[in-house]
Amino acid sequence: MLTFLLLSVQASAFAQSGGMPERAGGDREPSVSAPAAGSPGLDRSPPGAEGPRIEPPQLLELAEAEVPQESRAARREGNVVLKLLIDAAGRVTEAEVMSPRGDGFDEAARAAVLRSRFTPARRDGTPIAARILYSYELRLPEEPPAEPSSSAKGGSGVAATRTAGTTPPPAQGPAQATGAAPAEVTVRGAAMAERLRQSAQAIKVIEIEEAKRRTADMGEVLARTEGVGVRRSAGLGSWTRFSLNGLTDEQIRFFLDGVPLDLAGYPFGISNVPVNLVERVEIYRGVVPVRLGADALGGAVNLVTDRDVRGTHGAASYEIGSYDTHRLTLSARHLHEPSGFFTRVSGFFDAAKNDYPMDVVAADLTTGREGPARAYRFHDAYRAAGGSAELGFVNRPWARRLLLRAFVTDYDKEHQHKFAAIKEPREPYGEVTNGETVPGATLQYEQGLGRGVALEALLGYTYGRATFLDVSKCIYDWLGRCVRQRTVPGEDRRPPRDQVFWEHSGLGRLNLRYRPHPEHALQISVSPTFITRTGEERRQANPLARDPLSAERSMLTWVHGVEHQLNLLDDRLENSFFVKDYVQLLRAKEPLLGLGGGFSRRERDTHRLGVGDGLRYRVSEWLYAKASYEWATRLPRPVEVFGDGAMILANLALKPETSHNANLGFTIDARDTASGAWRLDANGFLRAIDRLIVLNNRPDELTYIHVTGARSLGIEAAAGWTSPGEHVALDGNITYDDFRKTSGEGNFAGSQGERMPNRPWLFANGSARVQLQQVFAARDAVSLTWDTRYVHEFYVGWANSGLIASKAKVSSQLLHSLALTYVARLAPRTLSFTIEAHNLTDEPAFDFYGTQRPGRAFFSKAMLEM
Repeated sequence: MLTFLLLSVQASAFAQSGGMPERAGGDREPSVSAPAAGSPGLDRSPPGAEGPRIEPPQLLELAEAEVPQESRAARREGNVVLKLLIDAAGRVTEAEVMSPRGDGFDEAARAAVLRSRFTPARRDGTPIAARILYSYELRLPEEPPAEPSSSAKGGSGVAATRTAGTTPPPAQGPAQATGAAPAEVTVRGAAMAERLRQSAQAIKVIEIEEAKRRTADMGEVLARTEGVGVRRSAGLGSWTRFSLNGLTDEQIRFFLDGVPLDLAGYPFGISNVPVNLVERVEIYRGVVPVRLGADALGGAVNLVTDRDVRGTHGAASYEIGSYDTHRLTLSARHLHEPSGFFTRVSGFFDAAKNDYPMDVVAADLTTGREGPARAYRFHDAYRAAGGSAELGFVNRPWARRLLLRAFVTDYDKEHQHKFAAIKEPREPYGEVTNGETVPGATLQYEQGLGRGVALEALLGYTYGRATFLDVSKCIYDWLGRCVRQRTVPGEDRRPPRDQVFWEHSGLGRLNLRYRPHPEHALQISVSPTFITRTGEERRQANPLARDPLSAERSMLTWVHGVEHQLNLLDDRLENSFFVKDYVQLLRAKEPLLGLGGGFSRRERDTHRLGVGDGLRYRVSEWLYAKASYEWATRLPRPVEVFGDGAMILANLALKPETSHNANLGFTIDARDTASGAWRLDANGFLRAIDRLIVLNNRPDELTYIHVTGARSLGIEAAAGWTSPGEHVALDGNITYDDFRKTSGEGNFAGSQGERMPNRPWLFANGSARVQLQQVFAARDAVSLTWDTRYVHEFYVGWANSGLIASKAKVSSQLLHSLALTYVARLAPRTLSFTIEAHNLTDEPAFDFYGTQRPGRAFFSKAMLEM
């Protein structure tokens, strides 16, 4: 007969957490382990542990497999291990064969489990989605069969056992199943990503699994998301401007596993973080949860790395492409089960010359006459490398996690022009460079304290050493020729500069979470950050004068928060209310002019309060609506107040920004329909801002200044469809953002009511993927993916300034890419290969006025996981 072996799941991992009752706002993915097949399903914790009650899925209705006639005739038996995704309604929505048997059994087992029904997994009585490993064992009846099974049908020659609400015991124990079922499995992924999406938070979750196999960098991956804009001045490693619902750069906070990105070893910005070292991206739209301990005006982006600590795993990827581009990533982890000792290492290397062709205006050296020319971009190379090592203990009685992470990152960048000019650069730079080396460490501790209380603590320290060099005597043209000499050296600004900067940064975070009742949770967060900076000019014009860069500057920022989470009506209604407290202490020495080069001490203390709320109501299993609001404060960041020590000047007079942030939207997620999976997400947003901080973009000197009042009002929407069997997938999104100056006071007072300049306000993305499975092997797939992006034209300056014919603008862009990917799952290894063409039609591409981006380019990438 056929026995259907369901691995019972036991809540031991939750018990080890000591009562860390995380719901949608937490970092931890629900993890439950299964005893050996045939053991009864358990739901218990060790004595003294308190935590959420985890109930595993239970079989309700078993569908029988249709085994091929030739397999029955040959008396073949065996088992197939599958990974199942069981949604919150108990439906099997995904089934992936993990241990193929062949002989037609894989297809038969997969088809059968997709027709079966379960009770959903539950956390504290609330239905949740879960992913489990499932062993489907096929046994033929003994010859001759005593009696035909009453439940057999269709002449299949196999029988199915049906149960209701309990796990059916197997006909034979697991030792007789020839290794069919692993002794321990984990219910993960679907839980955390899906819980976040369906929580009350204003969040967009991007899972990176497919992007890891592609050649797009993190900036391009994020730019394919509604509401998000990523503009680049050139190719890999270039300066980028990230925008979310109209707000940009420092108004958005960036994190890696909850640690500020620049304190986690990635000082070069989010767009250049290696994709293959990230598992998912969490984008918080204007309303930021207290657990991140951050002040933000437009929202936050949290890059989440692999949080899995089970077993041994390794991965490597290598990418090569046009313009001498090379990208390498490596990662590995290992857990020693008896002791709980865990170690993980990762590293990356990126390099690109960015010597792509451009259309320029250059002078003929003989006649001196200027005219159009085709030139290869020069002096724009980028190199970055880094690594990290993490070690400690997990799942011990005295600590759920105690991990020390040490890291170091180094990068060097050549510059051909200013970051983002409002005028077309007339003279390219030929020798300006900067770089930075950043070592540091973080210590993380998590533990349940009993009685529904859990603790998370984090300490971090980072030391940064940055350099900036601008001492050239040459004036270069766009063909890379030194056409004449300067009277005073310095391409970006005179006099010449050879500068070095030192920065010490410290971070602390303490999160306490208390769940007195399954429907209530209280979280308290305290997060101080300290930064001190000084520098040296190694080409001081007057060696006897006091170096202005030697002035010490420091900033202490302290963000507190309290949040209450409420779940009612069997999880149909979720609400999160929070209060934040912001404190910033700024201490700086400012050079005095005309008084012998002395310094004056400047101090500023700031204290602000904020409040917010998030609401989610589930209309049905596939439809829910969200609303969120935050009266947000953002304290000026060090780069805005102190400058970057290179191209951006200091402005110690900046004050905090405040904003009323609101979101209202709905989501349709109908995955289990006869016509496939359907997705629709629409969100309207409002950002009403006071004292908006913007980069002035003056060609002579860059500095951050205030715009007295501004308002961003818009809508973003995304839709998608995946066919049955996942053979075809179509996705698209669009964003409209009406961002205008609302005040007639302060800077740009005459532009009240005008659209904010130099910002895209209408853009859209589309993609189509065709996938064939089992092409050359039982578990392989070939996919062809087309991506397109449209950005509508926009003015570089204010619309009411100057004549229409003479206004600088960035023209509309419509760019395409095409990727061919092959994936072979050769358990326990997975191999993938991708070839991809970017800017397929070789269109002239500009994100900023006068700075051309690469044209058609080709890349290939290989990836191995094991």
